[in-house]
Amino acid sequence: MAELVYPPVILFAKTMFRALDLKLRVEGGEHLPREGGAVIACNHVSYLDFIFCGLGAQPAKRLVRFMAKESVFRHRISGPLMRGMRHIPVNRKAGKASYDEAVARLRAGEVVGVFPEATISPSFTVEEIKSGAVRMAAEAGVPLVPMALWGTQRLWTKGHPRTLTKRHVPISVVLGEPTHPSPDEDPETLTRDLRTRMSVLLDKAQAEYPESPAADERWWLPAHLGGTAPKP
Repeated sequence: MAELVYPPVILFAKTMFRALDLKLRVEGGEHLPREGGAVIACNHVSYLDFIFCGLGAQPAKRLVRFMAKESVFRHRISGPLMRGMRHIPVNRKAGKASYDEAVARLRAGEVVGVFPEATISPSFTVEEIKSGAVRMAAEAGVPLVPMALWGTQRLWTKGHPRTLTKRHVPISVVLGEPTHPSPDEDPETLTRDLRTRMSVLLDKAQAEYPESPAADERWWLPAHLGGTAPKP
């Protein structure tokens, strides 16, 4: 199927980020396979995370199909874009159809993006995650690639005003080595391991982040690093 919507959206995003001089750093892009299905499991700290998670797949020249709540697909602006980019709507009251669609896409060789926390983490740590990412990867027989984002919360996150025109903000995207979950393995054990791997990547992104918050901006730093974000 021809990609008529996704490439222009990526080009627009890159143009906007260049105009704002956002300092985007992608590390570990080689861990995402250049062909075949794969699941990306990413932490969630901002409403914009799907954009930067998608840009993290650009070194491998892959387009990511994100699982997102159904209401986004009904919005008059975001809906046509989400459908045009062939993302996967999720009805949280009846999720099996979305799960089956994601597995089918993976078996067809696509990359599916998942935010296993299922909502934005107000603590800016990796909180408890759901097992869907590891179960999909195991059922489809594809690699599971952990990812961590940091800095995106400074642009737009839950409980804070949007600052979409903020300039020169560093954004870190860190990918880890893939694992290959098996249907014979315990999904809960695999999920705990995935959360640990995501947390290690997030710790790395936070430790290497080139800026520290000003006294009145400590809200975007987690409590264990001296910030004022609520504890998990």
